[in-house]
This record gives sequence, C-alpha cells and structure tokens, in this order.
Amino acid sequence: MITGAHTIIWSPAADEVRAFLGDVLGFPSVDGGGGWPIFALPPAELAVHPADGGTRHELFLMCDDIEATLAELKAKGAEVLGPVSDQGWGLITSLRLPGGAELGIYQPRHPTAHG
Repeated sequence: MITGAHTIIWSPAADEVRAFLGDVLGFPSVDGGGGWPIFALPPAELAVHPADGGTRHELFLMCDDIEATLAELKAKGAEVLGPVSDQGWGLITSLRLPGGAELGIYQPRHPTAHG
C-alpha cells in the first residue's frame, strides 16, 4: 500500500540546498524530470507527539554517532548551530541550510523502528 514518504524542503536558495544535500550530506539523487533532483534518504521513521495549538511537521536527520557525524559534516563546510544538547531520548543539534533554514540532526537513544 504505502511504499515510502516524499519530503519537500521549500527554499529561496533551492539550488544551494540541492548542492548541500548532494555534496555535503552525500545523498544520491535521480533526475525527477526537467533537471529537478530527487534525493534518496536513509530509512525513515514517523512519530506523533501531542501539541498545544495547531499541527506542525518537523524533519530531523538521524545518525549513530553525532560527534563523528558533525565533525565529518563540518569538514565538508556544514555549519552546526549550537552545541549538542542531551534531551534524554537523544543528542540533538541543527545544521544551517543555505538560505538560512535549520535542519535538525540527532543521535537517538530510544529504540528505532529500523533496529
């Protein structure tokens, strides 16, 4: 029935974000038509949290070793926003995307759906 999930990042710096996804994060891509790259992502999870107010969506990248991952990404030119924060359920920080948006990244300490 459901075969995957398609996530979209809307950005005024779309070309630069595409370069970041391919060159810095190393996500492979295919031409989705007209030169628009569609990037492959690692396995994904979906969680639902209670919220006061309206519904919202967030995107976080996951890694096994946040310090090693951040060191590798910094060496490729990524900007890390702030120190890693221990939230109990995981170690978390954010990356700055071209155009100024933030992209969360964390090392989970909870069981993951993909083992």
